[in-house]
Amino acid sequence: MSLNAAEYPAPENLPPHAGLPAPLAMLDGTRIATPAEWSSSRAPELRALFQHYMYGVQPAAGEVTGKLLREDRKALGGKATLREVLVSCGLEAPVHLLIFIPNQRSKLAACFLGINFAGNHAVIDDPKIQLAQSWLPSRHAGVENNRATDAARGTEQEKWAVDQTIDRGYALATFYHGDIVPDDGVLAEAVLARLRKASAGEKRAPSDTATIMAWAWGFSRMMDYLVTVPEIDPRRVAVVGHSRNGKTALVAAAFDERFALAVPSQAGCGGTAPSRVAPELAASNDKERPTVETLPVINKAFPHWFADRFKAFNDARERLPFDQHCLIALCAPRPVLISNATDDQWANPAGQFEMLRAADPVYRLVAGDGGGAEKMPKVNQLLASRLGSFIRPGKHAMTREDWKAWLDYADRWLK
Repeated sequence: MSLNAAEYPAPENLPPHAGLPAPLAMLDGTRIATPAEWSSSRAPELRALFQHYMYGVQPAAGEVTGKLLREDRKALGGKATLREVLVSCGLEAPVHLLIFIPNQRSKLAACFLGINFAGNHAVIDDPKIQLAQSWLPSRHAGVENNRATDAARGTEQEKWAVDQTIDRGYALATFYHGDIVPDDGVLAEAVLARLRKASAGEKRAPSDTATIMAWAWGFSRMMDYLVTVPEIDPRRVAVVGHSRNGKTALVAAAFDERFALAVPSQAGCGGTAPSRVAPELAASNDKERPTVETLPVINKAFPHWFADRFKAFNDARERLPFDQHCLIALCAPRPVLISNATDDQWANPAGQFEMLRAADPVYRLVAGDGGGAEKMPKVNQLLASRLGSFIRPGKHAMTREDWKAWLDYADRWLK
């Protein structure tokens, strides 16, 4: 029997797990033996635990409406219809959603819904696309005084490879995460307070909504609009994101079963990598950087990403009542593809694959199959099983090579 949130133990009172918590065992030890028990008992409990101890409470949905800002039926040399839509979903300002739909299709298009770092104007070089109106980090090209300029147009187009997606017959929709919550510790807290309708300056409670959960909520609100787009098949929408946005894409899929497939790219700690890191990889002091990102590191660098209660596990990871294999498992039976790069050991690719394998018992119970491999695939070799994996040469980035593998994976599961 699952507990109410008010009855969950304080972090210091949770029992330690030297190994990974069993995904098919309830918090009280009751074993899950059937798909029905998973759906009715364990999955709701895990979603509650992730909200209470890690990501914060999922905001309520609210009403979603869209206003067409612009349509270009001859985008990408006539291959696609481009739409810019302002989506109102309860925030102070609407979210700018950019949609590309292939003009050559025999049926409703499957769609990738992605969350971006630098604004929709950076996704493709089009002088008519509205520049992001929200705050932007100064590190992005073409940003001055935290505002987008025309010099930012198309600066991320190689990362998004929109033409490649359209050529393969898929639609693509994307939005800027800063339209939901800015990725800045101070600015984020002000928006999160408005999102939970708190008084100005009121501090976040330990399980209040944090930024990654808010961004994931944004995915669901964009999905609320996409289901109204007549050319897109609402049963075949995949979520995709890279790095912190990859963490977000997985949370979105875990909490919203409408998403048919998830591609968390190089999502690392707090996403697809384990919180329980081997001591030799996590060794850290003032003079030594750990081999992989750990909870103390990520919580110190990005305190706005996770619920405040999550910080209690910085030095007590063994007391977490879950690990990230349980978040992957919440997507069952829907396919999940983890995507990595050989030079990005900070994201812990080997640990991510172990999380994939640890979710396998849930997938085999619910879907009848899962990972299909005991070892990580070779470099550039796509493991296209329901729990899939891909690793390419290179660094922490989103590339055309990644998109080719993701589209191959989608061909297996969405077509």
